[in-house]
Amino acid sequence: MNAKDISKKLSKRVGQLSFSSPITHTYNPLEYAWEPHAQYLEKFGTGKKEVVLVGMNPGPFGMAQTGVPFGDVTMVKDWMKITGKVDQPKRVHPKRPIQGFDCPRGEVSGSRLWGWAGERFPSPSAFFKRFFVWNYCPLCFMEESGKNRTPDKLPATEKEQLFLACDEALRGIAATLKPKFLIGVGKFAEAQIKQALEGNTGSIKIGTILHPSPASPAANRGWSDQAEKQFAALGVDIR
Repeated sequence: MNAKDISKKLSKRVGQLSFSSPITHTYNPLEYAWEPHAQYLEKFGTGKKEVVLVGMNPGPFGMAQTGVPFGDVTMVKDWMKITGKVDQPKRVHPKRPIQGFDCPRGEVSGSRLWGWAGERFPSPSAFFKRFFVWNYCPLCFMEESGKNRTPDKLPATEKEQLFLACDEALRGIAATLKPKFLIGVGKFAEAQIKQALEGNTGSIKIGTILHPSPASPAANRGWSDQAEKQFAALGVDIR
């Protein structure tokens, strides 16, 4: 099974789930932004990888708009050279419109992560020859106010069904890309990697790097330098 098959199956499974208050809207960019998402997988999600970075879930101005993990519009269009048709979610939150590649807002987490990749590697192909980025959960959750709600804040019963599907997909990605390292971008993602693999890690080394979110005071004090130190401590040679 390849990354596209895994993603398609994951999209179908999570698309059948429902979520209770305070969640009022759920976006699944694997459905409405499938075209650019598939381009991302076709261009960069094949072959063996040294490192798979695992994020939490889509941000409202990143993957929710472009279908690409940490998918800041400018980085996806200009650096990855990915574009494509983006439709609409089944129910659109009035405060969180989907504008696709016309979205005027950037995603700080994405501009930091992909900006670092663009600075340290001569081309996207050079980065993706060794690395791949996958989001553990493909859904974006919003409250009535428009506030983003992360999957770790869901009720236990809802998390259980969601995480079963996400765990299976992550195991599929690990089996397909055969990475030496599975690294969570943030502690939540690291914990989910450990849960998904249930101790059956083989030769895969699991670790974490600091999440680049602007909500993290630490990330606002030079995220890339800190991330590189964490990569080095794990044994990932960024050269």
